[in-house]
Amino acid sequence: MAFSLSGIVEATPLLTASVHTNFLHVNTLLRFLMFVSGARVVHTYFMIYSDLPADVRDETSSLPEPSGGRKGRLHGAAVTALRERIVSGQLLPGAFLREKELCEDLGISRTPLREAIRTLASEGLVRLVPNRGAIVAPLDLDEVEALYQTVGHIEAAAAKLACVKASDEEIAAITISHHQMMIAYVQRDLPRYIVLNQDIHRGIVAASHNFVLLEVWDLLAPRVRRARSAANLYPARWDAALREHEAMQSALVARDGDRLSALMEPHYLNGLAVMRAARETGESSGAA
Repeated sequence: MAFSLSGIVEATPLLTASVHTNFLHVNTLLRFLMFVSGARVVHTYFMIYSDLPADVRDETSSLPEPSGGRKGRLHGAAVTALRERIVSGQLLPGAFLREKELCEDLGISRTPLREAIRTLASEGLVRLVPNRGAIVAPLDLDEVEALYQTVGHIEAAAAKLACVKASDEEIAAITISHHQMMIAYVQRDLPRYIVLNQDIHRGIVAASHNFVLLEVWDLLAPRVRRARSAANLYPARWDAALREHEAMQSALVARDGDRLSALMEPHYLNGLAVMRAARETGESSGAA
């Protein structure tokens, strides 16, 4: 499969923002970059990585939340709750995270809340504003494009492998999720639809039996989910996305790797095109 070197290089800062200093994920990222583009991109990564503050923490969503007693449990619960509110659109881009209100709502003190906010900042979901606190990170469409290109490449590679390596049971499980997603679509249950949608995409990557692709996909999953939730707020895009999923499901069941692979990146970029068009025309997404 041919990959765009420039696209991966442009997306590297996004990956770096999720990886930070945890060596497990550094190794995962390097293996993925070598897989798709070779040593030149690895060099680019190191140039960016070397500029990161030494004390930046890595608390990505693919790792278990801290388990060090009560403090760890409070931190993990706060991260999970805040992440869900952000990716589902309950907390909108640009919204300030008001510590007093969130502490009361979540039943925690400021220390685990602030640690949770730092974790979400490392995932790219929160932006720390000096002397003002933290806000939900805005959806920058150029960043979304780089993110979508990267995830599209990951899923395109995984799709080919899945059509060869997936067990019948794995394909059956994805098929069940697909039918459940169609029911959520008919019921206009967007939160349920998005969850099942993510399950399907992750299921395809997992069925590739390539753990590196899956690890990198998991690193980016929260940001992808948030961007796709925003795109699917536009009714025309939601309708088109379902049709695209039907084509993807058909290719998977037929084990047509070339066809399924070719569908993955456009599936993401079509959603981006809708978001760009709406931004240019000033159309309201109805997110409020």
